[in-house]
Amino acid sequence: MPDFDYIARELSGKQVTGTLTATSEKDALSVLQSKSLFPMSIGMSEETRKQVVSGSKRVPGKYLTTFYNQLADLLRSGVPLLRSLQLLEGQTSHAALKFVTQDIREQIADGSRLNDAMRRHPKAFNSLTVSMVKAGEEGGFLEDVLARVAAFNDHQEELKGKVTGAMVYPLFLFGVGTVIITVLLVWFVPEFANIFARMREDGSLPWATTTLLSFSDSLQEWWYVIVPAIIAAVFGVFYWYNDNEEAHDQWDRIKLQLPGLGPIVRNLAVARFCRMLGTLLGNGVPILQSLRIAKDASGNVVLSEAIGNAADNVSGGKSLAIPLRASGQFSREIVEMISIGEEANNLENVLIGIADSTEKYTSRKIDVVVRMLEPVMLLFMATIVTFVIAALLLPILNMSTMQ
Repeated sequence: MPDFDYIARELSGKQVTGTLTATSEKDALSVLQSKSLFPMSIGMSEETRKQVVSGSKRVPGKYLTTFYNQLADLLRSGVPLLRSLQLLEGQTSHAALKFVTQDIREQIADGSRLNDAMRRHPKAFNSLTVSMVKAGEEGGFLEDVLARVAAFNDHQEELKGKVTGAMVYPLFLFGVGTVIITVLLVWFVPEFANIFARMREDGSLPWATTTLLSFSDSLQEWWYVIVPAIIAAVFGVFYWYNDNEEAHDQWDRIKLQLPGLGPIVRNLAVARFCRMLGTLLGNGVPILQSLRIAKDASGNVVLSEAIGNAADNVSGGKSLAIPLRASGQFSREIVEMISIGEEANNLENVLIGIADSTEKYTSRKIDVVVRMLEPVMLLFMATIVTFVIAALLLPILNMSTMQ
């Protein structure tokens, strides 16, 4: 059973803290009340939270989209939440989603709220989804939020699939090119080493041939060190990045500065933020709460910080457009449209329009970049192959000239 950390007061008013074991938060509250303690705060212990996260299951986006849509439809039809989850648990064929749905149903049966139950599974439900569900529960429009989350999730999966599909051919070229170059260096080039042995000893080999032969020799001699080192470096960077919040923040800043890629990353982040903020405002969520939820939708710490500052500005009764302009992360056109939307009291529709136009523009830009990647990749491969061939032919041409 999970452990819960609590802060409570005794009848005398003295504050006490501690940890207790219970099947759910509701049971933990009952235990405290039976001890004549008045709970001030209670939550899963850090160790229990880590165990829950490690036991959480990752669910593909397409299955989550179906789950959100079906749950929204059931709730609209008047089916109670607990019964809706039971129906979805019985009909889903995906093992991970079945596990997650079962746990959520059990938590709600024990008295937890839907957003708290979903928060137990961060691998399945991101913080943005949990925040939106919480807003829907508090505002009484949970089914509408779930439908919006489904549409948003489906849109993001479609965009991700488009980008992934566009990258298949360039990555294929890169993989094939890497194999060809490796074969040349490991099996083809060494065949010429004996032919050029005397010229290599005399120091009369061209620098290109000397460099090529040296690189080939090193690759053959140290391959058992080089290959594991590359694999270890890749996995090391991967795990370091996943477990290091500072690395996430730094990478987010670097992405925005990359030539060619930076504007695309920024535009996609801005589009996600505008779509989510417009969706929340359209569902009647107050603007301050909407900003706090939508800032996580950008997926970039730099924009999230800028939006957080904008929320502070709005809480002071000022315009949203002013701090967004000052951040330098939003284009002049977008800021002007937001300003007009505020003045016309039509901000939610303006934001959705900004998201649509920005995504269309970015999609075209991605297509251009991907089309450019193909000839660049071919040129890169051709350059290396040409260098290898030239390095092998130059000594032969020199020998024929000397004769």
